[in-house]
Amino acid sequence: MTTQHPALAGLGRGRCLVIGEVALTHDGSLGLAHAFIDAIANAGADAVKFQTHIAAAESTPAEPFRVKFSRQDATRYEYWKRMEFTEAQWQGLADHCRDRGVLFISSPFSLQAVDLLERVGQPLWKIASGETCNAQLLDRVLETGRPVLLSTGMSPVDEIDAAVARVKARGVPVGVFQCTTAYPCPPEKIGLNLIPYYRERYGCWVGLSDHSATIYPGLAGAALGMDLLEVHVALSREMFGPDVVASVTTSELRQLVDGIRFIERMRAHPVDKNDSARETAPLRRLFTRSLVARAALPAGTVLAPEHLAIKKPGTGLPPSRLDDVLGRRLVREVAADQVLSADDIEGLAP
Repeated sequence: MTTQHPALAGLGRGRCLVIGEVALTHDGSLGLAHAFIDAIANAGADAVKFQTHIAAAESTPAEPFRVKFSRQDATRYEYWKRMEFTEAQWQGLADHCRDRGVLFISSPFSLQAVDLLERVGQPLWKIASGETCNAQLLDRVLETGRPVLLSTGMSPVDEIDAAVARVKARGVPVGVFQCTTAYPCPPEKIGLNLIPYYRERYGCWVGLSDHSATIYPGLAGAALGMDLLEVHVALSREMFGPDVVASVTTSELRQLVDGIRFIERMRAHPVDKNDSARETAPLRRLFTRSLVARAALPAGTVLAPEHLAIKKPGTGLPPSRLDDVLGRRLVREVAADQVLSADDIEGLAP
């Protein structure tokens, strides 16, 4: 079922997998989570991604907020608890994605979350930046045999090396996202240079997990031929949640997807300049210029610069033949503004 999805079939073949990241911007509302699926599918993305948090499995009650953003949750643990869905609700979200023709993905943050998502069913795993060094979770994910996409937001190169090697040792397909943990991420920290670097270093799918809240890094990455793009999405910038400031809107996502597909078509069709020039020959005659008579001239006139002008269309002698024409005689009378041809001029080769 999942392996036949065209977005997966295109991986590594010039088609970027575009993932719309909801994360926790649903704010614990199941209805809003379903609304995100429709909005992201309507925008043309290939996948809708969530995060699966099970508070008791991943956190302690004393876990502090990195940034205190919630007025209703006293601790991070309480926030994780409020973000939980039941397994049946996760199944409903996954089924909704399949009904809309998009891939369902959710990042697990505990072994129990992996178990739940395996039962629900998803075609690949996205490992969040903070979990790339979590060997226990990675090994559990690798047991499923499904592709693994690694985020690198907080990882030095040696940690990425170890995670990629761990996945490859199990014979599982792997992708590496360049990611900078900054919300929103400024242009100076995007790290576009690391996309080709990862491709050369690891020989795997590469992409960008973008937190810039703009469409520009995604378009630039597409021009480099990246395989994967993950971008946070908000229905509006007036929404509540810590990721909204680093998100694009659904209308911007539509622009982004259209731009990526446009770029892919450009990259897939290199242009031969000589062939292109031949195809535009009829237009060339309209837009280029010819040597013309500045005034009516009798037969026998010895052509001098004052007899000639350069005007459209380009259906006669081109301006580059001016030196060949000067000093030669007209073999027939020509009218003012008449486009000159080789037949009009004595001894001039065509």
